[in-house]
Amino acid sequence: MLTRYKTLENGSVVRQANIYTAAEHDIDVSHIDQDAVKIIRRLSSSGHEAYIVGGAVRDLLVGITPKDFDIATDAPPGRIRKLFRNSRVIGKRFRLVHVYFANDKIIEVSTFRSRDSEGFQNIYGDIEEDALRRDFSLNALYYCPLKNSIIDYVGGFKDVKAKRLKPVIPVDRIFSEDPVRMIRAVKYSVSTGFRIVRPLNRALVKSVHLLADVSPSRMTEELFKILQSGRAHEVFERAIRYDMLQYLLPGCGTYLSQKEYRMRLLYSIAKLDERAKNETPGRDMCIAYLCGDYLLGYSGLDMKRRVPFPDAFALVKTFLRPLVPANRDVEHGIAFLLKRKRRYLEEGVFD
Repeated sequence: MLTRYKTLENGSVVRQANIYTAAEHDIDVSHIDQDAVKIIRRLSSSGHEAYIVGGAVRDLLVGITPKDFDIATDAPPGRIRKLFRNSRVIGKRFRLVHVYFANDKIIEVSTFRSRDSEGFQNIYGDIEEDALRRDFSLNALYYCPLKNSIIDYVGGFKDVKAKRLKPVIPVDRIFSEDPVRMIRAVKYSVSTGFRIVRPLNRALVKSVHLLADVSPSRMTEELFKILQSGRAHEVFERAIRYDMLQYLLPGCGTYLSQKEYRMRLLYSIAKLDERAKNETPGRDMCIAYLCGDYLLGYSGLDMKRRVPFPDAFALVKTFLRPLVPANRDVEHGIAFLLKRKRRYLEEGVFD
C-alpha cells in the first residue's frame, strides 16, 4: 500500500489517502469499459485528474461487472465538453457531462464537488473534498485504470474487504440531509451482501419517517431502479422490515398488514426478478408485477365479469400515488394484467 500526502499552508506534510496497487485490490481489468478508459486517458493527457468512481469501483472490487462507469475529474464541465465532441452538458443546477458512444451508451463525467456544495449547487473542489461529501465509504473510492490503482480517502477499501456499509457523512446528518440515502443503504446492502453497521442501522430506523418528504419524482425513479435491478424481492423484504414500503408506496402499505397480500406481493416481485435475469424489464412490466395482486385480487375488479379499462386505470393510478409513472407505461401494464385476469383468479399467478 502506498500513501498520498499533501502539504498544508504552514508547510507541514500530512497523510491524505491510501493508494492500493493491483496486487492489493485484485480488480479484473477485463471488466472495465474501454470507452471509460479512453475518456480518462484523454483527460489525463490534457493535464487533468480523472478516475472511475462510485458504484463501478465497488462492483469491480466484489467481482461484479458494473452496468455503468461514472467518471470524476478536476476538469470543469466546459473543458470536458471541448475535449469530447460526442458530449453534452446537462443539468440546470449541478452541471454534468454525458459522453455518448455507439449502442446508446452514455458515460457520465462529473467535476469534483466541494464539501460546501449542497444539493445541486455548482461549487467545485478537489478530489479529497469530493470523497468527503459522498454518502457511504464504498462509494468514495477512485480507480485509475491507467495506473491500475485505487485512491482511498475514507477507509472505504477496508470496509469493502470487511463487507460493511459505513457512512462518510456523520450519522446525525446523513439521512436528514437526504432521506433517499436510506433507500440506497438498503439497496447497497442487498446488492453486495454487506452488513449495515450498527450506528447507521439505528439512524435508519429512527429516520424512516423522513421518506414522507421526498418528492414524488425522486421516489418514482428510486422505485423503478429497485424493480429493474433483479434484486427487488430482497429489497422489498428489507423495506417491509424497516417499515419503509408505506412511504415508498402508500397504496401498497395499506394492505401490508394482511399476510396473504404480503406473500402474494413478494412472490410477484420474485417473478419479476426472474424476468430481469434475461433482460431489464420495462417500466410497464414493473407496474404490472407491482400492482397485479392489488388490481386482480384486492381492488374489487375481480368480482366483475368485464373490467372497464378506465376503471382499472383509475384504480392503479390511485394505488401508485404519489408516484408519477408515465400514463403509457401504466396503460401497457394494465393491458398485460387484464389479459391474464382469468388465469390469476384460477391459479393465483399472471405470468
